[in-house]
Amino acid sequence: MSNAAAPPSFASSPSALPGQPLALVRWLSVVAAIIIAMVVVGGITRLTESGVSITEWNVVSGTLPPLTDAQWQAEFAKYRQTPQFLLVNGPAGMTLATYKFIFFWEWVHRLIGRTIGLAFAAPLAWFWLRGAIPAGYKPRLLALLALGGLQGAIGWWMVKSGIVHDVKVSHYRLAVHLVVALVTLAGVVWTALDLRALAKGQPRARLTPFAALVLAALVLQLGYGALLAGLRAGVVAGAGWFSLDAWPLMQGAFFPAGIDWSPGPVHAFTSDPYLVHFIHRWWAWVLVAALILLARKVRTAGHRPVSIALHSAFGTQVLLGIATVWSGVALPLAALHQLVGAVLVVATAWSAHALGRSR
Repeated sequence: MSNAAAPPSFASSPSALPGQPLALVRWLSVVAAIIIAMVVVGGITRLTESGVSITEWNVVSGTLPPLTDAQWQAEFAKYRQTPQFLLVNGPAGMTLATYKFIFFWEWVHRLIGRTIGLAFAAPLAWFWLRGAIPAGYKPRLLALLALGGLQGAIGWWMVKSGIVHDVKVSHYRLAVHLVVALVTLAGVVWTALDLRALAKGQPRARLTPFAALVLAALVLQLGYGALLAGLRAGVVAGAGWFSLDAWPLMQGAFFPAGIDWSPGPVHAFTSDPYLVHFIHRWWAWVLVAALILLARKVRTAGHRPVSIALHSAFGTQVLLGIATVWSGVALPLAALHQLVGAVLVVATAWSAHALGRSR
């Protein structure tokens, strides 16, 4: 009988682990939930044309909304200098009451952004000082913090495009803003899953080439969804519940008429509302095929709940996308479409992680 000492088993005694991985998992789960809320409110902000209602970025003083009539009048006066008011909302007869409505959504969006920063930075500092972060995770957590800071800068860069140059924010900058938010969400989820595996004595997951391709296809779809929202292209297909002329057709045709190719193919593929809508709705089915394959691989690897979550997420998202078009982009359905899009990012990251851990 050998007297050699047996290697330590972290799986049987999570408390023996260096750091506090399960505490970090709970913290990152809360951060992920707040990011999802941020994405949903961001979608509502876009749909209600609220993005440029606040014309300044004041990190501290901007935390509180205007509290007096004089403060509201001052904010409204700043907004009245924007192209959006001068060319669209002013001629339409916007009142202070209407301005308060769009101000509310932009203020909530920015408030959630501040909340995310605080909810990430403060606990990170606390865990760091207590030595609760497991070895190898500090650089990753710092990278996620940097992504959050970058997202705030991108948000203001996006808003400035609507304050100075146009009646709306740049759809290119909007796409960057959304994609960075969802990439950050995926990074937070992946890190939480790695920490949960660490608590069980399991190794970190590796991103497989197939999962990387699926995630790339998802990023492309998300980017086109943002371009579609920024161009207000959701309504170009037509509307009407169960109208086949609006979906699966676009105004009665499979390939939409009216695409303007004159500025060049790059402009058409990124800025023409008909073509952007067409790509978004049909690339979705390429993505669905890829997600089905990913879900099957994950299920074969023994992760049936993960596979079910992924199927549920993309199935619901497809139905919501169709319903949003049929409704003429009704706000509640469009907001749900944005919500489930964020949930789909979580489910895809979870699936890719499960597949990478199995390998």
